[in-house]
Amino acid sequence: MALHLATTDEGNALLERDPLALLLGMLLDQQITMEKAFTSPSVLAERMGVAPGEHLDAAAIAVLPPDTLLEHFRTPPALHRFPGSMATRAQQLCQAIVDDWGGDAANVWTGVDDGAELVRRIASLPGFGDQKARIFVALLAKQFGVTPPGWQEATGDYGQPGHRSIADVVDDESRVKVREFKKAKKAQLLEQA
Repeated sequence: MALHLATTDEGNALLERDPLALLLGMLLDQQITMEKAFTSPSVLAERMGVAPGEHLDAAAIAVLPPDTLLEHFRTPPALHRFPGSMATRAQQLCQAIVDDWGGDAANVWTGVDDGAELVRRIASLPGFGDQKARIFVALLAKQFGVTPPGWQEATGDYGQPGHRSIADVVDDESRVKVREFKKAKKAQLLEQA
């Protein structure tokens, strides 16, 4: 299945082949549109001189001078609404991938025993909390076939059929439904406040 998370074919192709790009997209998916968040890794790759068909390198990002990475994030169009803090988080994430997962983001979900362990692994990454981890695990399961035992229980509502998160975006129509769901949830939270 072809991804529909980024706004460009190049962006989606990178997400499909590059686990680090997918993690970075999820990291950036806050306070900007999900499409922007998941397109930004391909823009970063281009700015870093990553050849078409190649991958982002966690080690290269981890050792990049922070000012250089910030410039990659800040150059128009900026990769995020908050380029400074998100460049720092991206670099911290890449350093954790190098230190704890051998430099390969896919190692985070390879060989995992069950869904709860996978949620714990993702939640332990810089920039990820419990909710973001559950959404990401649902994305891995629904669109990448990473389905350790208990993944649906571990992801809660995000593992169920429906249009609750980026995990459920498979085309333009589902993207609209996810956006409507998020808008309704936000309105509900405002009413409760």
